[in-house]
Amino acid sequence: MELAKTDYHVHPDYSPDASPYKIKDYCYKALELGLREICFTTHIEVDPVRKELDNYVIFKGKEVSVFDQAWLDHYFLEIADVQREFKSSGLQVKAGIEVGYSQGMEKFIEKITDGYPFDFVLGAIHCLEHIAISSKNESPYYYKNRSIEQIANDYFTVLEDAVKSGLFDCMAHLDIYVRYGLQFFGDEIYTIHQGRIEPIFQEMARRGMGIEINTSSRRRGIEEFHPSKEIVALAAETGIKVFTIGSDAHNLSELGGYLDEAMQILQELNLKNHVFNRRRAVPYG
Repeated sequence: MELAKTDYHVHPDYSPDASPYKIKDYCYKALELGLREICFTTHIEVDPVRKELDNYVIFKGKEVSVFDQAWLDHYFLEIADVQREFKSSGLQVKAGIEVGYSQGMEKFIEKITDGYPFDFVLGAIHCLEHIAISSKNESPYYYKNRSIEQIANDYFTVLEDAVKSGLFDCMAHLDIYVRYGLQFFGDEIYTIHQGRIEPIFQEMARRGMGIEINTSSRRRGIEEFHPSKEIVALAAETGIKVFTIGSDAHNLSELGGYLDEAMQILQELNLKNHVFNRRRAVPYG
């Protein structure tokens, strides 16, 4: 089995839910792990209804609004510094961002993604009806009051809008609803994509978009990655060619976690891992 050499979902200390490890700390850890390329994906949320909850990043030890873009200037300077420092070691360091998609906020997202020289823009759905389904504390308020049919309709409607916005290179952890929905609905939650995700994949393929295999599920005791192998295979069958792998690391100990197994899934399905350079996907290796 070919070993994974890239991690394309990493949260340094700018992300509000990350441990206080700096970009340079992750680069040193990446070298220890034998990674050859790492992409930082600081997480931003832009839903104005959640302004007080999560519309901020951590900058110089303080909460700073995502709408104050001074943090981005510093972010790119810091990445440029480590790119120079680690160049001789052979480690490629890329500038990315993970954007929690919010309907109606497309113009602001575009202002950020077009205003800075990102290598990789990762779209994600963390919230439905303004509730964070990715949060252990918040998600019960969403799941306990809705049928599985409602959840499927909510999620795939927002996913379709995110794809059609044209803002993103890849979509992260596509079946994130499994994370905390599993305890409410059991294994049925694994099937709600059927008949809904196929036309969305067709649109993604038409646009040249990719999907991520996110290994963070293992840290929460879930055997399948996000998305499941079945969904990855379905994406490929529908014409998607771009795939990335990411640990979704929020601290140093999580960097590179289970990526070799994600690589194995790609190999079993005859698919290629990809990296990005200024928003362009390139097969790795």
